[in-house]
Amino acid sequence: MKKLPIGIQSFSKIRQNLEEFYYVDKTMFIELLLKGGGYYFLSRPRRFGKSLFLDTLRQAFLGKKEFFQGLYLENNWDWQTTYPVVYISFGAGVVRNLDELKNSFESILIDLKNQYGFSYEKAQTKDKFLEAIVKISKQNKRQVVILIDEYDKPILDRIEDKEVAIEIREELKNFYSVIKEADQYLKFVFITGVSRFSKVSLFSGLNNLNDLTLDSRYATLYGYTQKDLESVFRDRVCSFDKAKMDRVKQWYNGYRWLGESVYNPFDVLLYFDKEEFRPYWFETGTPSFLINLMIKNQYFIPLAEDMELGDELIGAIDIDNIFIENLLFQTGYLTIKERTALDGDSIIRYRLGYPNLEVKYSLTNVLLNSLVSDYQKKEKNKTSFYKAFTQGNLEELKSIFHSFFASIPHDWYRKNQISGYEGYYATIFYCYFTACGFEVKAEDTTNHGKIDMAVFYKNRCCLFEFKVIELISRGDALEQLRKNKYQEKYLDKYKEIALIGVEFSKESKNIERFEIEWVKLG
Repeated sequence: MKKLPIGIQSFSKIRQNLEEFYYVDKTMFIELLLKGGGYYFLSRPRRFGKSLFLDTLRQAFLGKKEFFQGLYLENNWDWQTTYPVVYISFGAGVVRNLDELKNSFESILIDLKNQYGFSYEKAQTKDKFLEAIVKISKQNKRQVVILIDEYDKPILDRIEDKEVAIEIREELKNFYSVIKEADQYLKFVFITGVSRFSKVSLFSGLNNLNDLTLDSRYATLYGYTQKDLESVFRDRVCSFDKAKMDRVKQWYNGYRWLGESVYNPFDVLLYFDKEEFRPYWFETGTPSFLINLMIKNQYFIPLAEDMELGDELIGAIDIDNIFIENLLFQTGYLTIKERTALDGDSIIRYRLGYPNLEVKYSLTNVLLNSLVSDYQKKEKNKTSFYKAFTQGNLEELKSIFHSFFASIPHDWYRKNQISGYEGYYATIFYCYFTACGFEVKAEDTTNHGKIDMAVFYKNRCCLFEFKVIELISRGDALEQLRKNKYQEKYLDKYKEIALIGVEFSKESKNIERFEIEWVKLG
């Protein structure tokens, strides 16, 4: 078997010995890009192969034909004509303030000067960048190719500090504005990153920048398709039976950008290496600002299961106007399930949901972890919870959840005044069941209304209703389940159905009543 290119972002390293590493050929997209124009932007979540593709572009424009033997581009490219390439990446390190960003600019300019052997006559960063492009073009008697990787990382590094983030944005905007001014000296521009900040925010005036993020023709540029797995990695998957392949799909496939779904390549490579289903991509670093924002805004995470949004909520973002749904989509925690055009094409709606089990299990688990200080106790409770639920001992769930709510520090409630909201408690129940791997559906619709939560396990279905009550009062959670006859929807699908009414006290911030009633079937 060939080597797995885990973590390798250098196209030349993978292709120096053509038979050493697996390589999924994406070079057909390079020809397509050249036919369509010269200025492109494409965003994707982290670890989807953005840096590798930019290096592939670089080697193509430099005329390194030896790396493309056996690939699509080998016979579909003018290898006699080469172009100088300005390759810029903001991926290394963390930018903590404006001075550090300016130092990064200076390092980029110094590298260009040393690489091409010229001296600067201008003093300002923006002027130096333009001067470098002009001199490189004239020196090589060719237009210049500009490739920018992780263009947005300096902003995302400080996104929680709005004032600093805005300062960084404005400095980047000034730097990127050179691209428009240098138009006559440029052959091709490709910019990539995680987020889609608006053109007004960062690329003001660059009206010909073509955003490919939701262009179906480029939906599979990053990531592995099912065909890729079955052809490039055929020696590894040939022994998989249908059940195992379906499990791989459930865990790591499911990302869609208005085209064929793709696997997360980082996950696939690590799964082939370790042969264990683990959240490899998720474990490489979930942005803390996203989790903090979800908690701060009392975000009802069960909505992530299935939501409908318009263009304005999955389009470009700005520091002044950030939506949680937008961030979840752009960072890879939600993906497009369906696109619908209304009133011709004037109104576009998108249905979003989790791409796969890795994201669903991991995101809910990390939200639980953010609430408690005693992680080991939470994990122990999860083990007890899993055993109790799978064995049908539903009465034990009350004490397990009671223990969990009791472990949430009082100071957390002082900072987050949400203990009076049913959605808060429903979210924790949802996260607990989901993080344990159970099939969960929030606000499931029936003929009689919406069920707060339904949980399914083998032949069993549990229907939950949540209520927040005053300490001395009694709610009617279980009675509402009975009255609305929610169980009727599931009578022909499950052999066991339980109605569970859960009532929470505003004062104690914990479970006050936990009532279970098994539906008599037949």
